[in-house]
Amino acid sequence: MQEEHPFAPTIRILGKGKNGSRSLTVDEAYDAMTMVLEDRVTAEQLGAFLMLLRVKEETPEEVAGFVRAIRDFLKQDKTVYADLDWSSYAGKRRHSPWYVLSALLLAENGVRVCMHGAEGHTAGRMYTSEVLKPLGIETSDTLQHAREQVEKNNFCYMPIQTISQRLKDIIELRPYLGLRSPLHTVGRMINPLHAPYSIQAIFHPGYQSVHQHAANIMGEEQIAVFKGEAGEVERNPDTKCVVSYAVNGKTWDEEWPPMFEKRHMKEASLNEHRLTAIWRGEEEDEYAEAAITGTAAIALRLLNRADTPDAALKMAQDMWDKRDRSRH
Repeated sequence: MQEEHPFAPTIRILGKGKNGSRSLTVDEAYDAMTMVLEDRVTAEQLGAFLMLLRVKEETPEEVAGFVRAIRDFLKQDKTVYADLDWSSYAGKRRHSPWYVLSALLLAENGVRVCMHGAEGHTAGRMYTSEVLKPLGIETSDTLQHAREQVEKNNFCYMPIQTISQRLKDIIELRPYLGLRSPLHTVGRMINPLHAPYSIQAIFHPGYQSVHQHAANIMGEEQIAVFKGEAGEVERNPDTKCVVSYAVNGKTWDEEWPPMFEKRHMKEASLNEHRLTAIWRGEEEDEYAEAAITGTAAIALRLLNRADTPDAALKMAQDMWDKRDRSRH
């Protein structure tokens, strides 16, 4: 009789029917993700694991265990190399990636930003690295390069494969499985340069509290998470925005009102050179500028630079008005 595989109990916990199945504890999630990362599971088990989680949706405890496992697997040193961790795992299709200019605006004002993300997993979307090149910014293909970029420019961008090729391979199973995997949720929380603050976005509203409470369980950094435009860390200025915080063991939500009374049309097409034109003031776009300053304002609020959303927005607008237009 064939001996049961060590990963089989994990599959059984998640998949034993609607009455027999349950979610994983933090420790069970940690052990399961460790086995996945160390390639101690079969391809069939990995697919079953990812899809069972996807169907039931991850709990904060599972996400906390998965993130802890990834951080331990990466064996990165615990030195704080950045102030703000910024995840970028969705890609844009209706509007340009204005969040990149939000991050660069913060960097110009002394905030060390580490941006990381996955790209190319969904056709028809524009990803972070595509717009960085016209802005004169290098993509980091090693952790050391990322640290050097933060030291030099207060900003770096790492694609997921720089952090872990194994994580990239799992995320890129999406075309085969037909669905996003839990790694899209968990990847946002890796925080590779150990920043004390982390800003995240979700597309599906149910995941907002999952991120918030998972961060609270881990207690390793202070986070803000909100429903971002297309799932990226970018405020949609046409709608109200509810920001969920997890800070020092406390969680709360804060509502930011719309910045416009009427909605704007989506862009006719996306052009990676538009960000440079907007930054330099060669082109004006009220939606773009509101998205840029509105997103930066949420980060400033998280960073304790402002006491209210209004004060944070005014600070971000002042930064934008005084930006060095020759910088990018």
